[in-house]
Amino acid sequence: MPASNKPCDLALARAGRGPLMVDVGGLTLTAEDKEVLAHPWVGSVILFSRNVDTPAQIKALTDEMRAVKPDLWIAVDQEGGRVQRFREGFTRLPAMRTFGDQYDRDPVAALAAARACGQLMATEVKAVGVDFSFAPVLDLDGGISTVIGDRAFHSAVNPAIALQRAFIEGMKAAGMMTIGKHFPGHGSVAADSHVDLPVDDRSWNEIEAYDLRPFAALAAELDGIMPAHVVYPQIDPLPAGFSEHWLQTVLRQQLGFKGLIFSDDLCMQGAVDIGPITERVDVALAAGCDVVLICNDRGAVLEVLG
Repeated sequence: MPASNKPCDLALARAGRGPLMVDVGGLTLTAEDKEVLAHPWVGSVILFSRNVDTPAQIKALTDEMRAVKPDLWIAVDQEGGRVQRFREGFTRLPAMRTFGDQYDRDPVAALAAARACGQLMATEVKAVGVDFSFAPVLDLDGGISTVIGDRAFHSAVNPAIALQRAFIEGMKAAGMMTIGKHFPGHGSVAADSHVDLPVDDRSWNEIEAYDLRPFAALAAELDGIMPAHVVYPQIDPLPAGFSEHWLQTVLRQQLGFKGLIFSDDLCMQGAVDIGPITERVDVALAAGCDVVLICNDRGAVLEVLG
């Protein structure tokens, strides 16, 4: 590839992998899907419910993708509860708050159950050719966010961290990368970043003392972290996933995180105020994201690929 100052080219040169994570339309690949996946800027793909039927079909689809690009990373959201893309032929996983409720009654049993769930989820996902799930959720349930809610393990810091660590241990036992989300915490703001731009007006001290603590405690154990499309105006005017302060000063320097930073979907409403999709990609990469997600908008993908 010729020398270029484009952020995607620079990110590709830095990481040795295309920085874009895209999606595909259905159960098999179209000719356009194959062309998109073959582009050097595309290094990974995320599957949605529309892409899945049976375990055999998913495995055939992931094999088809790797026939196009053998080193492609394939991901999914397989948290459990409300967020589980693979259902037919897979174990129905509980919402993570189930383990938090159990922890309040029997911490030892809850930790064992969370660890087993992490391993089971990872084993089933990897068996169909998918590399990782975006899990675990490290948000705390502050009793405010409906989009987080029972996706969080607990509302209290220490039980949440213990359960999150157990789930991570289970995933690692099955050989899966672990991706914590949504840094520095989405659970204490009411708006849903899928359809709005949430604004969390709390001070740094309040965020550090609560929402940030799971990320600080588990930074060394995670392979990746996904920042939130949330603005914390007392700290920085940009949403966290576009903020060099949050990603470089806080996450990299203060927390010492050395893994990958995955943006949340750049087509979510919480991202659109940054500008056109090309600008969103550029700003996210410049802020420190290693992989940026463009989902459910093939036109946006084609615009970025030029």
